[in-house]
Amino acid sequence: MEITEKAKTIISNPHSHHSYFGWPSIARLQNGALAVVCSGYRMGHVCPFGKLVMALSFDEGNTYTGAFPLIDTPLDDRDGGICVFGENGVIVTSFNNTIKAQKDWNPVFAELNAHYFKRNTYYNAYLNTVTKEEEEKYLGSRFRMSFDGGKTFGRIYRSPVTSPHGPIELRDKTLLWVGRNFSDDDVFRENSGIFAYLINPNGSMERKGKVPDTYFNGQKVNLCEPHALQLPNGRIICHIRSEGTVPFSLYQTTSEDNGKTWTEPRLILPEKGGAPAHLMLHSSGTLLSVYGYREKPFGIRVITSENYGETWEEPIQIYEGVSSDIGYPSSVESPDCGITTVFYAKDEENGPAVIKQLKWKF
Repeated sequence: MEITEKAKTIISNPHSHHSYFGWPSIARLQNGALAVVCSGYRMGHVCPFGKLVMALSFDEGNTYTGAFPLIDTPLDDRDGGICVFGENGVIVTSFNNTIKAQKDWNPVFAELNAHYFKRNTYYNAYLNTVTKEEEEKYLGSRFRMSFDGGKTFGRIYRSPVTSPHGPIELRDKTLLWVGRNFSDDDVFRENSGIFAYLINPNGSMERKGKVPDTYFNGQKVNLCEPHALQLPNGRIICHIRSEGTVPFSLYQTTSEDNGKTWTEPRLILPEKGGAPAHLMLHSSGTLLSVYGYREKPFGIRVITSENYGETWEEPIQIYEGVSSDIGYPSSVESPDCGITTVFYAKDEENGPAVIKQLKWKF
């Protein structure tokens, strides 16, 4: 691997308390511009002020516009997914949690970071202004669509599934969203699983199939945060984050019928091997899976495959961070066949997370 441009910060807000950005995705729009979406203008990993924002680059990532909001509900809008489809279609995705879930999580993070304790009063004061009617109206996995190349976006729709990077466009031009069924408090339950849905142009969704449950040492593996990609042979490959019995690792499943049926997921990284992943097929034919690694040395790692995911090479770390609050990379290919990867990380252990960009080749 060759780093052609060291990691640099592309989205931040350093002169404000609302300076935390995380969970990005990148895509190339129909006009050639790069679009990066993420959750931004937050105060921390868990806080009620998150909103889905987008920044654009018209010079291959050398410079970016300021980040502007696309989904900003009264709740904590988390993660940012984007998919470009058809001649002028763009879809962006996010999700949020209940008021109760946000209040329950804040004391947990307060024990880990002193600044969370100081801000708890501020967080709860804001959350107390959100009405039950507003919560019911906006709660869920959400998305918006554009049909003019991202210039304007329509109403906010609700999705039964969620994933960090959103849906994909299949070879037949349909939109497929592989995600975990939405949980309003982000808790795994008996019915938790990975499902595939078609998205219609009018915002309605149709269930296509379900990824089989898998077990480790007799216990059901908690699967979440998938990302899928359709290969030239029509197969869809999907990498899924695992929790619980096999913490923070990657499973792989495939579908030969556009998402209707799936193979039983198989573990492709060791326990605590890293997650979640973003898949990209390079023009050379090499398949890439880039993911976050939250054990020391913290960082962003990549595995490659020359046979469409039948086997994978050993992981290579392409970025080393200072905190375990890191990851969710997403990549696009550059005109020079290089790779532009965005992810979130901290410059200082106790500082805010920002969106970074790394350019590299293999």
